[in-house]
Amino acid sequence: MTQTADPRARIEERARNKFESKRTELAEATLHTLAELGYARTSLREIAQNSEYSHGVLHYYFTDKRDLITHAVRQYEATCVTRYDEVVSSAIDAEHLVTDFEEKYFATLVADAGIHRLWYDLRNQALFDGLFRRDVLEIEERREDMIWRVVIRYCELRGSTPALDRASAYILLDGIFQRALLHHFAGNTDQIDAARGQLRAAFAMLD
Repeated sequence: MTQTADPRARIEERARNKFESKRTELAEATLHTLAELGYARTSLREIAQNSEYSHGVLHYYFTDKRDLITHAVRQYEATCVTRYDEVVSSAIDAEHLVTDFEEKYFATLVADAGIHRLWYDLRNQALFDGLFRRDVLEIEERREDMIWRVVIRYCELRGSTPALDRASAYILLDGIFQRALLHHFAGNTDQIDAARGQLRAAFAMLD
């Protein structure tokens, strides 16, 4: 006979789930505010002033701005690390894969520029603040996997094997993206066009 779970344990579990659900809701709701302010200019009070939530509410669910920013970026990346999966699954040949990847690559650079900036800000802060490092490295690994799925499929369609390892391929494509993002904020449209050529050249190096 199966014993009924402890009612107190069930209540505590529901409370934990509700608490985590609220943290996620708040993180998602304040993500764009975080992206606009950046790490250095952000405090829970400033985030509250730029959102519909009070400082007290944010402080109840997050210990400090590190906790909130990390949770927000994690939530965003949990969805976005699959952004190229459709490109991979629908590709009929290598050229179409590159074309579709390029389109989505530069579309997200513009549409989600502020949030990408927040991610790079967080990654830089991890060089100084050890409390960020584990989270940043975990997110980096998932982003690396995202790019590697593209590389593997590209090489399969070319009938070849990758000339670069997983980490090197990620560094190459992410480096082009980060530089293009900087030029996007600087309004250097000619450099964005140049980045498209750099991306194409990078694919030529992958097999």
